[in-house]
Amino acid sequence: MSRTFAYCRVSTLDQTTQNQIIEIKAAGFTIASNRIIEENISGSVAAQQRPGFCKLIDRLESGDILVVTKLDRLGRNAMDVRSTAERLEKSNIRLHCLALGGVDLTSPAGKMTMGIITVVAEFERDLLIERTQSGLNRAKAEGKKLGRPKLLNDKNIKNIQERLKANNNVSQAARDFNLSRRTIMRIRDSQY
Repeated sequence: MSRTFAYCRVSTLDQTTQNQIIEIKAAGFTIASNRIIEENISGSVAAQQRPGFCKLIDRLESGDILVVTKLDRLGRNAMDVRSTAERLEKSNIRLHCLALGGVDLTSPAGKMTMGIITVVAEFERDLLIERTQSGLNRAKAEGKKLGRPKLLNDKNIKNIQERLKANNNVSQAARDFNLSRRTIMRIRDSQY
C-alpha cells in the first residue's frame, strides 16, 4: 500500500510552512503528521544536500507518493529539480506538484511538463546571465568601479605596512586596526 508524504520548505526563519500544509490538505491529500517533512533551508541548496530532504528520501519506498506545492520547493535550479524527479522515478516514487494541477511528474505527461519547464528555466537563466553581463559591461564603460568597496584608504594601508615593517606582528596589527588577520596579511603581501 502506498504512503503519501509532503515536503514543505521555506528559505528563512521568519517564514512558515503552514500555508503549504494547508494547501496540500485542501487539494485532497490526507497525510499523517509524521509524513510531513518541514525544512528551513534555501532553495539554492541542492535537494540532495538538504538534511531534511535526505532523511525523507531514506524513508520513501517504492510506490509512495511525494507531494509539493510548487516546484521551487524542491529547488530553484531546474537541473536540480529535474534530477530529483528522475531519482524519485527510478525508485518508483510518484511526485505530485499542486501548482502544475497535481500532475504526477514521473508520468509521461509529467515528464513532458518537466522537460518544457527545464527548457524555459534554462532559457531564463541564460537571459539573466546575458543581462547581467551587459549591465557590468555598461558600468565598466561608464568608468564605475565594480566589486566590493575597499575598507581602507591608501593612508591606512601605508600605516599598516609601516607597522608591519617595524614589528612584523600580524595579530597585533589586526587588533589595532580592527581588521582580520587575513586582511593584514594581504596588505603585508601587497595583494590589497
